[in-house]
Amino acid sequence: MLSLIKKILSATPGTADAAATSPEEQTRLAACVLLLEAAHIDDECTAEEMQKVIATMEKDFSLDRAHVDELIELANTRREAATDLWQFTNHLNQHNGKEQKMAIMESVWRIFFADGRLDMHEDHFAHKLANLLRLTHEEMIAAKLKARKQSLSI
Repeated sequence: MLSLIKKILSATPGTADAAATSPEEQTRLAACVLLLEAAHIDDECTAEEMQKVIATMEKDFSLDRAHVDELIELANTRREAATDLWQFTNHLNQHNGKEQKMAIMESVWRIFFADGRLDMHEDHFAHKLANLLRLTHEEMIAAKLKARKQSLSI
């Protein structure tokens, strides 16, 4: 696993090294970057938000905690180096269907609801992300309502 992370970190996007990692691992990385961005978008990543990121990666991608921790470290590096989110959402659009993208959108909303309040930056990010993931406004709202219902039932 550590060699995979080193390979991804040293790879330049668009090179053969970047293409050598599996599409599944690239999907995990892209999703993790988006979840971390959601957790940090209001300039305050709470413990509850980070726990939602970890739980989502463990559950939705069937990963153990050690793999998730390494993936989060790598995703943080990629997120900080990125100038925008297009490279991550483009990968998800190319390799995932509507159902998987809706699941990511729901996870983003669950992260927003984790601290009990919805910040205007979070709401703006959700609209931007829905657009980048080619989701309609109605799909974004459906994801929001589903996530809200789940957060209230906990």
